[in-house]
Amino acid sequence: MSHVSGPDSYPDQPPWRKKGDMRPLSGVRGTLWSVLQSADFRVIWYVGSIGEFGRRMELLVLSWLVLQLTDSYFQLGLVLAFNNLPRPMVSMFTGYIADRFARAKVMLAAQSINVLTAAALLAVMAVDFDLVQPWHVFAAVFLQGLTKAIEDPSRRTGIFDIVGPQKLVNALSLDVISNNAGKMTGPVVGGILVDTAGFTGAFAVLLTVHLYNWALMTRLQIPVFQGTGNAEPVWRSMGTAVKYAWRSPVLVGLLYITIVMNTLAFPFQQFIPAIGRDHLGVGATLVGLLVAADGIGNLMGAAMMAVSRDLRYHGRVFALGSAGVLVIGMLFVWSPWYALTFTLLCLGGICQSGFATMQSAVTMLATPHDMRGRVMGLLSVCIGAGTPLGVVEMGAVAGAFTIQMAIFLNAFAGFVLLLPAMALTPLLWKPLTQVESDAPSGAQISTEPAADQASS
Repeated sequence: MSHVSGPDSYPDQPPWRKKGDMRPLSGVRGTLWSVLQSADFRVIWYVGSIGEFGRRMELLVLSWLVLQLTDSYFQLGLVLAFNNLPRPMVSMFTGYIADRFARAKVMLAAQSINVLTAAALLAVMAVDFDLVQPWHVFAAVFLQGLTKAIEDPSRRTGIFDIVGPQKLVNALSLDVISNNAGKMTGPVVGGILVDTAGFTGAFAVLLTVHLYNWALMTRLQIPVFQGTGNAEPVWRSMGTAVKYAWRSPVLVGLLYITIVMNTLAFPFQQFIPAIGRDHLGVGATLVGLLVAADGIGNLMGAAMMAVSRDLRYHGRVFALGSAGVLVIGMLFVWSPWYALTFTLLCLGGICQSGFATMQSAVTMLATPHDMRGRVMGLLSVCIGAGTPLGVVEMGAVAGAFTIQMAIFLNAFAGFVLLLPAMALTPLLWKPLTQVESDAPSGAQISTEPAADQASS
């Protein structure tokens, strides 16, 4: 893995940026059609879609496996806890890596781990399914979470490198669409495969998906904007990212809301299989469709934002989308009917699309290029720090009371904690402005295929 050194390694102006260009992002002029004209964007878009399909399929299959093996809400919650545990442990380092190394190479290395993990678990199932234990599942989802933490900062900042700020919201909306296409279809396909081919058959298909995505990543090309030659030590680099975020009221509000949502709101999605099986009385296929419901809503919401042309208040969409998710969380758990539960989860998904799209957009637009990967890593830390705590707490409350009460209480607490950020930070009230150019002039840009980078 080639590291940057020397004064000639400063990044050039990106191809979408004119020297000294500093402008308010009061209107996003790009459309999804112009974004899709970029072959490099299409490849990274396909990679994200297939990767999310495989990830969501794997989580559904393994969550259902743990529920069948243990019949425990707490251990069901541990699946998501282990999946998110790597984020706070490694995300600041992966953000640093995203700023210092070729991003396509980082993504390819992460996908290699996914392939090996799926192959190992499939081998255990094929030899003797009775050998499968919950700890195997926890180890597999931990590694999946590790690869997600490694890949996310590189992939999302890579999108910015490819399309530039004027088309960023459109590109990220398309990224959310692709992620939610995977989020929508992955659980459905996983549930159908479990019902028809069993867990072994489902994992054989999953391994094929991971291998195909690995092959696709070898075609990925991302402009390489590498950081300064006199690189800071990693811990000082992390501290620089934290200090920068702390001085930005926009980033403070965004990171606070991110922690609240990932601690008290999003963990409830892990317990949808329990709601489906024990409250609504349905099997794996319909549980998979129920898990996919918020992905369907996400897809609809992201499609609306993908064609937006004059989006001024990025933070407002982010904050109000968060509030909508929490309100839906307080409502859907009391629904006695499958169709109503499905509809409410779809509405929650529409709200979540505002959160997901603008979370990345606000972070990157409020951050200079040479720190963008590290601040995205800091964002990933906030995501990962909240989710394991939230899902373990929710599982414990569900075991002591009911799963419905656990989800309702967490969503209500999240809504109350959301109010200070909405009132005291500029997210809700001010349009976002990009205040500095993304790179100094006088350096080099290179574009390397992932396959070529992997051999350097």
